[in-house]
Amino acid sequence: MSIIGIYHPLYEIEHSMSNVASTLSAIDTQLHQLVKDIDILEAVKPLNYLQQKQAFFDNHFSIEPRFIYADTSIDPFKLKRDLFNLPLETLDDPDIYTLYLDIVDSYVDKIDQFKSIGSSEFLYDSLRYYGEPSEKDLRNAQFILHLPDLQQDGDEPQLDAQAIGELLQQMAQQEDYQWQLQFDETMVANALVSGTTVRINSHARLSKTDALALAHHELGVHLVTSLNGKHQPLKILSLGCPLNTMTQEGLAILSEYLSGNLSVKRLKTLALRVIAVRSMIEDKNFRTTFLMLKENYGVEPNLAYTITARVYRGGGYTKDHLYLKGFSMILNAYENEPLFNHLLMGKTSLAYLPMLSRLIAKGILSAPKYITPAYKKPVANSAVNTFITHAIR
Repeated sequence: MSIIGIYHPLYEIEHSMSNVASTLSAIDTQLHQLVKDIDILEAVKPLNYLQQKQAFFDNHFSIEPRFIYADTSIDPFKLKRDLFNLPLETLDDPDIYTLYLDIVDSYVDKIDQFKSIGSSEFLYDSLRYYGEPSEKDLRNAQFILHLPDLQQDGDEPQLDAQAIGELLQQMAQQEDYQWQLQFDETMVANALVSGTTVRINSHARLSKTDALALAHHELGVHLVTSLNGKHQPLKILSLGCPLNTMTQEGLAILSEYLSGNLSVKRLKTLALRVIAVRSMIEDKNFRTTFLMLKENYGVEPNLAYTITARVYRGGGYTKDHLYLKGFSMILNAYENEPLFNHLLMGKTSLAYLPMLSRLIAKGILSAPKYITPAYKKPVANSAVNTFITHAIR
């Protein structure tokens, strides 16, 4: 007796699920291939940062630095068209559909920002993407800047770039991170993470406390979320949720705080960045912002130059006002959100946490493999530090 052609409903269900997974994987791969090279932070790095700094100081702060940048040639029209042609309507899961749609829309804005680096248009694209300091942000910054210094410069010996690198290597080995370490003499920041590569400014000199804060910031969060994103079955969290900067920097500052290495001096630097972004938007003059920091707030010239260069790079980069706001937002989430550690699963945004948690529950995404060391074993901060950090609203 022949049994050819007998129908079994389980086969149809499995076949349908396989097609859905295949479609999702194809879209995920296409999206990643289209936008993986859109790295704003790398693109706004001035190639002549040190030369322009030397010229600025040699001329007694009287000239405007003229930064130059690596070529960022892309075809924005074609790239946007390819993004809009992704068949997102074939994604049946409403959470997955919304997440991919929002990320595509976010990258459309990023493409404009990427293309305008070095031009007068960059500031407006940056404002559209990162926003600007609110009156509340400015009040928080002024509150911090009026705090007494609890630790004087020189209380700790300074570590050079090699010693900072060794400190990071110890933490990475202890946590079993798979990473690469590079030294870079052209950087504006002391360190940054790109993928799973951590770059340290060759000219960096930090106290032991600041170096530990940097380790918990860069490795504990930025590297951890990169590693967790790579371990996801989909590449989308390596690209990042829309507007993930505030969440990611908030997580990183929280890591400094919970490790016991967030100093008032560090908070003041973050507050000065808020002030500098406001000055950059209003004055659009590097020298004006630099002298405001130096003369009105007593900032040492090298630090004043670094803060000013950070906000003027690219043509006007407003990202730096998000650190304090992000820290306050993430501290509140840490204390009240039961699924808080899901934020470490990749380059996430707090607004997407409920959605991402649902996708973990559905088995579409994975819970984070690595957890930030300071989140696992937070230290007890002093009553003064606790008061200060909770006063930022």
